[in-house]
Amino acid sequence: MKNYTTYLFDVDGTLLNTNELIYSTFLNTCKVYKKIEISREIVNKHIGIPLKSQLEIYLGKLSDSEMDRVLNIHSGYQKEIYKETIEIFPGIIQGLEKLINQGKKIGIVTSRTRDTLDLFLKHTKLFDYFEIICSPEMTKHHKPHPEPVIWTMERLNSTPAETLFIGDATYDIESGSSAGVDTAFVSWSHNNPKDLTINPTYIINSLEDLII
Repeated sequence: MKNYTTYLFDVDGTLLNTNELIYSTFLNTCKVYKKIEISREIVNKHIGIPLKSQLEIYLGKLSDSEMDRVLNIHSGYQKEIYKETIEIFPGIIQGLEKLINQGKKIGIVTSRTRDTLDLFLKHTKLFDYFEIICSPEMTKHHKPHPEPVIWTMERLNSTPAETLFIGDATYDIESGSSAGVDTAFVSWSHNNPKDLTINPTYIINSLEDLII
């Protein structure tokens, strides 16, 4: 693997195992708001896109007031269950520490909004590892658009040639590739690499694969 100076990470499904949290929350939101039930497969298919977009896939177009109500239901339930339903994937902390000790620049590019993102990162003691966090509040466009990756690189004074974006979903690989950076797909993803719309530069089995 090439030796990069900047490593950007997705969060859900890459650093944190939030699959059960995400599915349980969407299931609850759809039942409470519209009395419908959605399958785990459908939810997994859309993990990685911004929350509002995902909610409208399941609930239909929502007015601003309707969206506010749905977001309150959704966020409130996540905050009730997150301590019991999220965990750090094995080897994440050790891998991040090794990258930092090598002087690498570390950032996050995620579709999760800051209200729950900061809560989860602080709960799992990951928050202080990252120099910069790009969440949907930061940019006009979101993954799979390249803007979040470009925005983060600019603030880290990094170039595409020296940057690697690590993620678990096709939206991550598309976003990184469109921004001109190399990409790494994590083998612990619930997604099948055969279903990716763009081939990643690498498939990694642990963060140890990033250490040169």
